[in-house]
Amino acid sequence: MTKFLLAVHVLAAIVAIGPVTVAASMFPPAARRAIEAPEDVRAAETVRLLYRICRVYAVVGVVVPVFGLATASNMHVLGSAWLITSIALTALAALVLAVLVLPRQSALVEAGPGAGTRQTTVRLAMFTGVFNLLWAAVTVLMIVRPGSTTGA
Repeated sequence: MTKFLLAVHVLAAIVAIGPVTVAASMFPPAARRAIEAPEDVRAAETVRLLYRICRVYAVVGVVVPVFGLATASNMHVLGSAWLITSIALTALAALVLAVLVLPRQSALVEAGPGAGTRQTTVRLAMFTGVFNLLWAAVTVLMIVRPGSTTGA
């Protein structure tokens, strides 16, 4: 059962978190293009698509910690410091996405082509970078965890 839970957890992380991190990273430059060329319909469509990907996969991403906690419970490591740290970083990443990234993306999408400023997209890129770094830290903790039987 542990192997199944772990497989689902890892697959969900790849399938759900991967697209959010990529789409969120692509959003600020795409938004800048839409701001600089308000007549470019394709640029506006790209911004809307990237926002939709972020929103949908953020919801799907809830599966990752659910199966992660189930896996940890089966492995009897719920009290491990590396896992508690990972949970805290995951919660922080979710908070950054929900409070700092998605609302700013939404505001740019709702404002339409040509609206917004370069500073808005720069700030959004910074928050997106923080989100991505948090996920990178969680990934490293999941691979190279203290007391691991992987020998790493």
